Amino acid sequence: MKHALSALAASLSLFAAGALQAQVVVKDPWVRATVPQQRAAGAFMEIRAEQNMRLVSGRSPVAGKVEIHEMAMEGNMMKMREIPGIDIPQGQTLTLKPGGYHVMLIDLKQPIKPDDVVPITLEFVGTDNKKHTVEVKAQGRAMTGMPGKAEGMSHGSHGSHGTHKH
Repeated sequence: MKHALSALAASLSLFAAGALQAQVVVKDPWVRATVPQQRAAGAFMEIRAEQNMRLVSGRSPVAGKVEIHEMAMEGNMMKMREIPGIDIPQGQTLTLKPGGYHVMLIDLKQPIKPDDVVPITLEFVGTDNKKHTVEVKAQGRAMTGMPGKAEGMSHGSHGSHGTHKH
């Protein structure tokens, strides 16, 4: 009986350690549908972390490259640039949306149509420097009828792509 209780205690401590590992929850992932010849598209979603995390990279079989981007005002112009990552404080939700932070799919291998399912692997780093990946299935959405002020912005042409790294 004592041995069984020890085994149970060990199992529970392993379970607790696993439960304490960083958890990331992604809600409502979507990718802006493209037009023919468009080589890039933005991906948007809500990301909640149960521990302090940093979104650092991504990859997708539909794109040659995946980058983390931000839109920001520089003077009187809205500019997009790649950033090395985005911190997500414990228990908070990061919203990736048009006109703000987003995941950029670059060198698309084919157009993205409304209702296409686009697989994206997101990579996070916790405060323990361990990497965590989350598989996301983002739905293609047409540009028309999308909520938000930035719905008319196109992610198809980026004059400063890759030139502003931090």
